[in-house]
Amino acid sequence: MPFGHDMVHSLATVVELVNTSPAVNGTDELGDLHDLQAFVESRQVSGVGTLTPRDLGQVRLVREAFHRVFTAPDQATAVRLLNSLLAETKITPRLTEHDGHPLHIHYFAPDATLAEHVAADCGVALAHLLVEGEWERLRTCAAPDCQRVFVDESRNRSRVYCDSRTCGNRMHVAAYRARRRA
Repeated sequence: MPFGHDMVHSLATVVELVNTSPAVNGTDELGDLHDLQAFVESRQVSGVGTLTPRDLGQVRLVREAFHRVFTAPDQATAVRLLNSLLAETKITPRLTEHDGHPLHIHYFAPDATLAEHVAADCGVALAHLLVEGEWERLRTCAAPDCQRVFVDESRNRSRVYCDSRTCGNRMHVAAYRARRRA
């Protein structure tokens, strides 16, 4: 996919955010402010002040909205859901350089909350993906016991597992063993 580092980073951030949901793995990996702070640090979300319980609640709502986009039954539904999310977000595009990253665009307003920040940057990244006709790259893992989401960045759009080393390997071994038994 021909996106700059900021779009790739935002897509990875939205995937990681959605995958913290209890709808995905049965437990809420954003259980408290400490978890939220760890997420902010691991994803290098810039311009974030002191986090509050309100931030945690708002980010959880944004997370579930993004989950609905990833699991939409068709592109039209994904577009409608993403437009709804973006309509509630203050977006102020501006060029920036920080933390050793080259020039890129931030879409969140300077006074944005963490949820608005994530909704704007990640939402615009998903919007670009949809505009490029790449909706089918938004996937849910094909392993029957996994609900994790991912963006298929493979050249031929053939990736089906969230991680080839875990789910992919596990499914390939199971298929091999089933063939051997047959």
